[in-house]
Amino acid sequence: MTNRQIGVSMTPRSSVSMRDVAMLARVSVGTVSNVLNSPDRVSDATRQRVEEAIAKLGWVPNESARQLRAGRSRSIGMVVMDLSNPFFADVIRGAERLLYDEQYSVQVGNSDSDLSRELTLLERFEQQRIGGVLFAPIEDRAERVLKLRRRGIPVVIVDRAGTGTDYCSVGVDDLVGGRLAAEHLLDQGHHRLAFVGGPSTLAQVRDRRRGAELAVDQAGEGTSLLVVSTPTTSLEAGVSSAGEIAALPEAERPTAVFAANDLIAIGLLQGFTTAGLRVPDDMAIIGYDDIAFAAAAAVPLSSIRQPREDIGRKSAELLLAEMEAADAGLPHVHETIRFVPQLVARRSTHRRKPRKG
Repeated sequence: MTNRQIGVSMTPRSSVSMRDVAMLARVSVGTVSNVLNSPDRVSDATRQRVEEAIAKLGWVPNESARQLRAGRSRSIGMVVMDLSNPFFADVIRGAERLLYDEQYSVQVGNSDSDLSRELTLLERFEQQRIGGVLFAPIEDRAERVLKLRRRGIPVVIVDRAGTGTDYCSVGVDDLVGGRLAAEHLLDQGHHRLAFVGGPSTLAQVRDRRRGAELAVDQAGEGTSLLVVSTPTTSLEAGVSSAGEIAALPEAERPTAVFAANDLIAIGLLQGFTTAGLRVPDDMAIIGYDDIAFAAAAAVPLSSIRQPREDIGRKSAELLLAEMEAADAGLPHVHETIRFVPQLVARRSTHRRKPRKG
């Protein structure tokens, strides 16, 4: 009997079943299931026999079948706008670390700021019976979120603090962040400022610009804010905008720029350098996000810091809480989490020296 069971390990893994493991370990199929799903119900000695049998037979549990029986996957879907932006890489890392500890895997979809692609990714996650979705939308997608939730898929909005009570959301107070950036430039002695960023369909961009506008308005006469809209929040958009600004007559040219994110800020730094403008002597720059590349730039960039990994981690916490409540048939109170950004001043906004003469 024992020799026959040992021989099973030589057969293809697909032919080995949970029943074979149970027979080799001299336990019931239910005990094998408990070892996999509720190990606290099994004695150490029994669990060790089952684990040894699994290793000897080379058996791999059919996770997909188990998930279908349970009705919910152990995978979490995550849709972000721009995977090339290190900000989202850090947000994903924060979520993935927590979900990994809770034995969930994460499937990441990059919408690439394309609405049709975003919709397709959400539909695919729905078809896969994904356990839940962490969603960084391009625009207001409340209707799509509610549709997923009506079909039993919990959703948490990431990188945008909502105002409703129909779903959880985690973001940063970008209005405050925009004010911090503009006030910092004003404090450094600048009066002609520019805001570079877009598209305006992004709520984050709108709020950051509005925060800057409020700071400039409060500063009173003698201050101005030039708004330069960009089609994307990419490094290339920053380079192009720097060329536009540098081409302005010196009497009209801003002396400081607030970029909607750090990628644009790095592009501005490159573009101004190419145009012969020195940072910060001729042009100060402050970005937003405080990604690692900001501090490592040729001229270390000032930035408005977002707690990137904390955003991801908290989003995952809220999603798991909603999933657990749904599985237990309990009500779930949706939360809106809004982190407060912080100013990180570096050399790119060093106080401007007054002109001689």
